[in-house]
Amino acid sequence: MRTKDHQIESFKNKMKNRGRLLIQCPDQPGIVAAVSQFLFENGANIMESNQFSTNPEGGTFFIRIEFECQDLLERKSSLQESFAKVADTFSMEWKLTFVHDLKRTAIFVSKELHCLRELLWEWESGELITDISLVISNHTEAKELVESFGIPIVHIPMSKDNKRQAEEKQLQLLQEYEVETIILARYMQILSPDFVEAHPFKIINIHHSFLPAFVGARPYDRAYQRGVKIIGATSHYVTNELDEGPIIEQDIIRVDHRDHAEDLKRTGRSIERSVLARAVKWHLQDRVIVYGNKTIVFN
Repeated sequence: MRTKDHQIESFKNKMKNRGRLLIQCPDQPGIVAAVSQFLFENGANIMESNQFSTNPEGGTFFIRIEFECQDLLERKSSLQESFAKVADTFSMEWKLTFVHDLKRTAIFVSKELHCLRELLWEWESGELITDISLVISNHTEAKELVESFGIPIVHIPMSKDNKRQAEEKQLQLLQEYEVETIILARYMQILSPDFVEAHPFKIINIHHSFLPAFVGARPYDRAYQRGVKIIGATSHYVTNELDEGPIIEQDIIRVDHRDHAEDLKRTGRSIERSVLARAVKWHLQDRVIVYGNKTIVFN
């Protein structure tokens, strides 16, 4: 068994009794008490709990609970059925996940590999807990890197003439590998509405935070010409409104007149890869709840 396979099996065995419960519902008295009582009655021990209300009077309530429960995997169905009754009482939107069941991810990448390298390194070191099922690229630059990690990579060229056929092949692969989360690691293609609708709030993107300024090609060169003082990055869920989906994470770093265009690019690459990695981790750890075009992130 490869070292990485051993790490995954060790993690899954350690977390076989760990579950996560994410809830959003109209704010009202008794929610926390009811959820806590349900977990207590089922022999669960709460390991972490975070909550937030938009407004105690008529607002929306959010809570994330991570818990340990003996024989959890064998009790999946019964727990879900039982909690549905609690959820109905409070008109909850809810999700019960099991940490043992690693989320299967696919990484999409084009020519720039800095974000891909960061994800692969964190995955290899055990910081990014997921099953990276495959990498899909419209170029060949990533082939050697990805194969060195023992991960399948599929080259699917894309142009305006074959976009539909290319996306059909991508969707087929995602279904074949049972992918749950798609990470756009500097994938320089606009996804079609059909593609996005097939994976609602399951596609995570990264881009520079100059937007809406410097739209299009060579943003750092144009930022240098304007003498920008801050470089940033934004990671968000993909929607059909280009680069306007719910934001998961952002960060910035200051620059000044001594930084040339290449310095700005280097700084930009550094912050892009760290912001994307954090956003992906929080998504995989079920720390993100989408609320309209915003997110509640229990980080």
